[in-house]
Amino acid sequence: MKILLISTLIIAIGMAFLLVKVLSKRDGTFSSQHIHDSQAMRERGIHCVMTQDREMRRKSPTAVSERSHA
Repeated sequence: MKILLISTLIIAIGMAFLLVKVLSKRDGTFSSQHIHDSQAMRERGIHCVMTQDREMRRKSPTAVSERSHA
């Protein structure tokens, strides 16, 4: 029972911190966490794994096609 109360308290504190962050923002939204939206990642040449996979498939003549030919 004590563990349940402690867990609930920790979750409640976390939710309170999120609420404070949302209320303190001007438009109440968080910035995007996606790699393709980060200018610093693009400058370093780091892409989303899906984009990297697509680029490698285009470069390699022996790569498996994205479409299945069933």
